[in-house]
Amino acid sequence: MQNKLIERLRGSLSTLLYFFNTLFWFMPVLGLALLKLLVPLNAWRTGCNRLLDGCAGYWIGVNNLIQQTLLKTRFEVVGLDNASLNQWYMVVANHQSWVDILVLQRVFNQKIPFLKFFLKKELIWIPFLGLAWWALDFPFMRRYSKKLLEKKPYLKGKDIETTRQACAKFHHMPVSVMNFVEGTRFTAHKHDKQAAPYRHLLHPRAGGIAFTLAAMDGRLHQLVDVTIGYPGGIPSFWDFMCGRVGTIRVRVRFLPITQHLVGDYFNDPVFQHDFQQ
Repeated sequence: MQNKLIERLRGSLSTLLYFFNTLFWFMPVLGLALLKLLVPLNAWRTGCNRLLDGCAGYWIGVNNLIQQTLLKTRFEVVGLDNASLNQWYMVVANHQSWVDILVLQRVFNQKIPFLKFFLKKELIWIPFLGLAWWALDFPFMRRYSKKLLEKKPYLKGKDIETTRQACAKFHHMPVSVMNFVEGTRFTAHKHDKQAAPYRHLLHPRAGGIAFTLAAMDGRLHQLVDVTIGYPGGIPSFWDFMCGRVGTIRVRVRFLPITQHLVGDYFNDPVFQHDFQQ
């Protein structure tokens, strides 16, 4: 009983510190974003983006300090030797828990350019974080179902155009574009429903990555292949904040993005098949 009380107090304190840290960095991030909007010059906006990414890096740095001080979770990380802040990266990872995002931020902060996630459009309404993600040029995507596209065919291709516009913002300074290839978190139910041939993965969704590689026009130089493992079982966000996660294992591989990975995924069936493989 006493241990559970200590865990809950630790989780509450960690969450509270995360909240105040987010609140502290929210104002300078929002202010810089407004300054960026006022002057439509590429050099000015690139300078603002560098400051914005710097603020985000410090925000994550403080979050990491909170983890290291209160949670004592052991991170076993292999493969970061070739990381650089001056490269353009496509980062892919398996996805099991919301904790994955905290793990990726901790492992890669100040090792590679700030991670930019593709987010569901609805997430922009999350207090503070939604506006911060917008200010940091996180791409907000809206997915259209087949049923909706049948009713409103003019929406076809809108999500692709959104991706193209988002990638255009990443041309002027190094960036790490993050994608969970499975498109959703892994569960045994989803795995069985898909009849996925992989033991610990769902079927990959290749279209978004293929289009992003093409839209970046050769600027993404390396693929960062990340595997996240939780030896004690897949944790919830609250489990992590309470310090119940003993060890997290992360394996990283840097692979070259060669020309054969860049092509017209949606109109070239041969390239589409090869890319999926």
